[in-house]
This record gives sequence, C-alpha cells and structure tokens, in this order.
Amino acid sequence: MIAENTQTQMRKGILEYCILSIISKGEIYASDIIGELKKAELLVVEGTLYPLLTRLKNNGLLSYSWKESTSGPPRKYYQITVEGTAVLEKLDITWKELLYAVETSLFGRK
Repeated sequence: MIAENTQTQMRKGILEYCILSIISKGEIYASDIIGELKKAELLVVEGTLYPLLTRLKNNGLLSYSWKESTSGPPRKYYQITVEGTAVLEKLDITWKELLYAVETSLFGRK
C-alpha cells in the first residue's frame, strides 16, 4: 500500500510536465494527449486530464481554440503559451537535475 501511494504521487508529480511537453509539439486535442500518454505507458483518464488542462489554462500556461470536426461537434485544441514554454524550460532543467540526483543516489553515477 505504501509503495502504491508513492508511485501514484510520483506519477502525479510528472503529469503536468509530460502534458506541457506533449502540447509544446503543436496544438492537440485532449483525446490525442491521452493517446500520447498511453504510448508512454502513463495511463490517464479524462476525469484526470480535463481538470489538469483547465488548471494549466487558468494559470496562463495553455490556451485553446475551437475547431470544426468532420465527425461531430467542434473540438477544443490546446496550445502552449509563451509563459507555458518558459515554465516547460524550467521543468526541463528540474527534470535533468532530479534525474542526475536519483541516478547518483541509486547507482553512484557521477
């Protein structure tokens, strides 16, 4: 049980980073974000993704636009903002620092 809680917290901690990284590659529809996360074996459901996208948008890191769909109602496509890109760059640095710290602690790498 303790390991599962820790694993969940670790995944939650990197989810925003992964989502910003995915969106930084170009505008994308929410279900395609879920598909990208699945490919990376980071499983996320819509009930987790949508509140996170809303929070990132409310914090000025994402914007969205509506586009017509050939198979139903218009779709909301997300884009990263300039501020989002700046945050992502900082997260890239933090990720590298954490990766170094973990590898050094676990494997004695220098």
